[in-house]
Amino acid sequence: MVQVGDRAPDFAAETQHSTVVRLSDYKGRRVALYFYPKDNTPGCTKQACSLRDHAAILEAQGIAVLGVSGDSVASHQRFAAEHHLPFPLLADTDKKIMATYGVWGEKKMYGRTFMGVKRTTFLINEDGVIHHIIRRPKVAVHAEEVLKKFGA
Repeated sequence: MVQVGDRAPDFAAETQHSTVVRLSDYKGRRVALYFYPKDNTPGCTKQACSLRDHAAILEAQGIAVLGVSGDSVASHQRFAAEHHLPFPLLADTDKKIMATYGVWGEKKMYGRTFMGVKRTTFLINEDGVIHHIIRRPKVAVHAEEVLKKFGA
């Protein structure tokens, strides 16, 4: 897994708007790169809506938000439209970005073991370096966590 102090690995992925976004497009800005399991599930919706509800504050602090899951572009389009999400959702259907960041792996829930996304947010500073990692964020107050850890 990528660690605090590491340079954030660059990537390219398609958004819900069918445009390609690269992490390097955000050079000189702070980025909250959040990985989540699935569009339109209760926890993921709460997390996205927390970030949506604080979008103006995050933007005023110079923090760009990028969401990543294994869902398709079409799924992201529906999710973003239904919840009025103002930030890019990146389709990582081949799990390459998740693997690079070390968030795709074995999970356990209700005594069952399976492969999945470990909900994690990487806070990346203006120089492209990992400033902080929020493991298992509190979905309902995730935006506040991001702002606090960035010192905003």
